[in-house]
Amino acid sequence: MTTRGSEGAEPGFAAKIATRAALAGRVAALARPRVFTNGVFDVLHRGHVTYLDRARNLGASLIVGVNTDASVRRLGKGGDRPVNALGDRLAVLAALEAVSLVVAFDEETPLALVLACHPDIIVKGGDYSAATTVGAAEVIAWGGRFEAIPVVPECSTSVLLARIRRSPHPTDRI
Repeated sequence: MTTRGSEGAEPGFAAKIATRAALAGRVAALARPRVFTNGVFDVLHRGHVTYLDRARNLGASLIVGVNTDASVRRLGKGGDRPVNALGDRLAVLAALEAVSLVVAFDEETPLALVLACHPDIIVKGGDYSAATTVGAAEVIAWGGRFEAIPVVPECSTSVLLARIRRSPHPTDRI
């Protein structure tokens, strides 16, 4: 018998990674109110974890939609993005206490995922509004709400990667 943490055993957080095929059943098992957000979540930093913690505090469970590697490239974030592959990004997010469920999406927008998850609350960073958030109108139409969470200033993956690239010290680079 293998135990959690044993070599070859699945880490406990792996149970929080959902496939699209199993999504309906996994979402139905989550406590309400359910909160939904989405993003790339590449090179996780304090801004990400603060945002996710605040999002979770709005409800009883938090579902995170994560862009696939191909969809990140289509977003035009740069030829070297994502830095971390999808499987790694899903695992790191799933390991966070605030996150209840993570699921990948490859579509241009997360609308199909929002419709499948039917959240009570949809959340984005403070630079978004209900009018600019894909799926917010649908969530509001079924009686849910939109919440904008303020971003942590100067705390973004793009800023972090730019700082690393500018560093004159080879040991400070990725």
